[in-house]
Formats: sequence, C-alpha cells, structure tokens
Amino acid sequence: MLRSLALAAAVLSPFTLSAVELQLPTENHHLLSGEPDKFYMYVDRTFEGVTSKPWEAGGFGFVRNPIRFGEDVVLTKFHEGVDISPTARDKAGNPLNLVNAVSDGTVVYACSSVGRSNYGKYVVVEHKFEGDAFYSVYAHLADISVKPGDAVRTGSLLGRMGYTGDGFNRSNVRAHLHLEMCLLMSAHFEGWHTAFSGGANYHGNFNGMNLAGMDVANLFLEHKKNPALRVQDFVRSSPPYFKVTLPRHGAWDFAERHRWLVNGDMAAPSPSWEVSFTATGLAVGIAPSQLEVTEPLVSAVRNSKISHRQLTRGLIEGSGNTAKLTKSGKQLVNLLTDNFPMVPVAKDPSAKIEGPSAKEESD
Repeated sequence: MLRSLALAAAVLSPFTLSAVELQLPTENHHLLSGEPDKFYMYVDRTFEGVTSKPWEAGGFGFVRNPIRFGEDVVLTKFHEGVDISPTARDKAGNPLNLVNAVSDGTVVYACSSVGRSNYGKYVVVEHKFEGDAFYSVYAHLADISVKPGDAVRTGSLLGRMGYTGDGFNRSNVRAHLHLEMCLLMSAHFEGWHTAFSGGANYHGNFNGMNLAGMDVANLFLEHKKNPALRVQDFVRSSPPYFKVTLPRHGAWDFAERHRWLVNGDMAAPSPSWEVSFTATGLAVGIAPSQLEVTEPLVSAVRNSKISHRQLTRGLIEGSGNTAKLTKSGKQLVNLLTDNFPMVPVAKDPSAKIEGPSAKEESD
C-alpha cells in the first residue's frame, strides 16, 4: 500500500565529516549578494500569448515549459543545473569570463567536440568530499584549458565561457555557463546505454544521463550561511517526492559508493531496499525494508491533485496518493541498480558514428 510523503526534509543522522571549500565558478557572484536576476541567464518564453524573459528559467529544477491546469500553472521541464550569465563581453558580444573549479578535485572528462553533446564543450571534475565522489559539470565552454587526470584546486582555470551546444540559436546573446553538481549513477553506464538508449555514447560514464544533479545554487547559498555544511548532509536533507521499494539481491554498487545515503545497518539482512527520490530523480536516502517485492514498486508518494507525471519529469504516473513507475522511471531504477547486461567499454569512443547527445535538455 502506498504511503503519502510529507513536504518536510528527512531528519539527518550525525556524521563525523569535515566541511569542504566551495567557490562559484566565474566572477558572477550575484547569487550570493541576493541579486538572482543578475546571476541567472534568462530564457525566452511565450505563454498564453505573453512573451517574457524570465531569469528564473536559468535556475535548477522545474523552471521551464509552463502548462495550465485549471487555476494552476505548472512548470514541467526539468533543468538539471544553473545557467550563469557573463559579466563581461567583447565588442562582438562574446563572453570573456573564465571558468574555474568550484572545489579541489581531479579532471575526469573533457569533451572538446561541439556536436557530440547538448552540453557542447564541457568538463567534468571529480571531488572527493571526505572520501565520497561528487562531480561538477561545466558546460557550453568556448575553450577548455585542462585534460583528464589534471589535479585542480578551488579556483583553478578550466576554460572560458561560451555558447557551444544546444539552446543558443547560433547566437551569443544567451551565452552562459551551465553548472551542475552531481552523483554518478552507475559505474557501468555503457551497458545501460546499449540496453535502453541508442546511437553512440561518446562520453563513457560521464554522459549527462548518468549524472544526477542536485540543487547546486541552493548548495552555494546554504554553504554561505553555514561554511561547515557537508555536501552529504545537503543531499540527504532534500525533500523526497516518492519512494521506490526494490528487491535486494547481493551487493549494490551505488549504495556501496554512497554509504552515507543508507539509513541503518547496511549489512543487516532484509528482502528489499526502499529508496527515496526527489521529484527530479535524485536518490536522497536508502533504507533496508521488510517489504517483499519481486520488482521495483512505488511505495510512497507526495499527495498531489496534479498528475505526478508532470511533476517528476515523467518518472512516475498517477495522482493523489496513487503512483507507479513509468518506463522512464523503471529505466532510472535499472541505471541506479546496474540492472542491465554489462558490455565492454570502447577504448576510443570518438571513433564511433554520430549518435544522440548526452543530455535530454537544452539551455
């Protein structure tokens, strides 16, 4: 039987982890000075005959594609990062801002090809926050100044802001940096991509579909208020929208890599796991469950009069206290649990034929 989820965030368990250093990636610090309209890059919008340029659409979450449901207007398109506006341009309008690492880490991927991802040219940096891996993504770059394996410090140069990738209409007017902070879903993404997607995967494990983003702007704001904030605690405090109970079969790589997400004794035997997800599909909690299930089932959901499909980027469907996983939701769980045939990873992905881009979104 489904349970209804309250809006309150989960209560955190105590951790003995140290704080991390975080720094915004460009000279644009208006987010921290309470001027979000100067921080975010707007998006052109026409809704019900009215044309606007809302800066809010450059934020994280469901910030785009409004749809009216009676008296309610719901934004239904998910944006997995933040779009940071340039603070300086040359005479031709091209952005001049340099892009820097948000924290210490190691460059694990750099895509120098414009056409092989909606991200355009992008860089991924792995951060070991108290030993746990988190990944920052810097997209739509004009130039890249680093290569995989490079160690970087907070503020190290990664590249220059640009407008490569989708969403720019071949114009520099909306040039910006798209920034994400993510968890890696699977260490074996090629198998999932082969089973459920199509075309070529040029980006290995650092394909955008394998990187689950958190609310990175709110992370910076909360970190400013509390410099001792731990990224692990920030993720765990995110309010869940739905929970999925899935059969427990031996070791689970994602849970092993993110033990801080597990509530209770991970070694304690149980027939299933219950995973808490935000509306955007980010796993924010894992708990042993005594519920017997043969396949992943939605076991709790936030009450809503609007279709859950519209509020969860199509991961679940139903309304009120009723929900079930959609095809996309099942594929998300498959990715998280490595429930797909493993395949060898190509040594030279760039040799493949052109295929789909890394992210099903444009900026």
